[in-house]
Amino acid sequence: MSSQVSGPVVGDDGLARTPWAYGSEMMRHYYDHEWGVPVTDERGLFERLTLEGFQSGLSWATILAKRENFRAAFAGFDVDAVAAFDDADIARLLGDVGIIRHRGKIEAAIGNARATVSLRAGGGLAELIWSYQPAQTPRPATMDEVPTRSPESEALARRLRSEGFRFVGPTTMYALMEAVGMVDTHLLGSYRRGIRHSHLPGS
Repeated sequence: MSSQVSGPVVGDDGLARTPWAYGSEMMRHYYDHEWGVPVTDERGLFERLTLEGFQSGLSWATILAKRENFRAAFAGFDVDAVAAFDDADIARLLGDVGIIRHRGKIEAAIGNARATVSLRAGGGLAELIWSYQPAQTPRPATMDEVPTRSPESEALARRLRSEGFRFVGPTTMYALMEAVGMVDTHLLGSYRRGIRHSHLPGS
C-alpha cells in the first residue's frame, strides 16, 4: 500500500480520518466517538480487555458488530458477576451464537475477571494498565507507520500474565492501549489526532 493510499482520508463531511474508519458506518461511528477516548474505570477496561482478547485472530469489525451480544452474555462486563461464572455459564456461552464461541477465550474472560478482583487490593486493574502508558505517543503519517506493539505493551503483557491473565499478548495489549487512549495512533492530519474526548455531536 502506498503512503498516499494509507494516509488520512477526507470523508463526505470534510473531516480527515484514518482509512480504517471507512470500513462501515459502524466503524466510522466507533472511530469518531470512542476509539482513543481515555477509559479509566475498572468495568470499562475489563470490557475492552475482554473484547480485545476475543478479537485475537479476527477482525475488530467482527467483534464490534457483536458487542451488545457480548455485553448481554457477560453480565454487562460486571467484573464480580463474570468472576462468579461456573461450568453452567461456560456451557451457556459456548451455545450463544451471538458471540465468539471459543472455549479458551471464554474461560480466559472468566479467569481474567477473577484476576481483576484479585488486583483490587493492590490498586486495581486501571492503575496497573495505565502505569504502562508511554511517555511519548507515536506520530504516524501513514498506516504503515502505525506500531503494532511497543516495549510498554510487551511489559504490560508480561505483568498481566504474571497476575493470571490470558489472551493478553503484546500485540493485543497495544491494540488495547490505542483503544483506551494510552497512545494516540490517529494519523497525522486526522481530525481526531490529539482529541481526548468524543468530538462529534451524538456521542
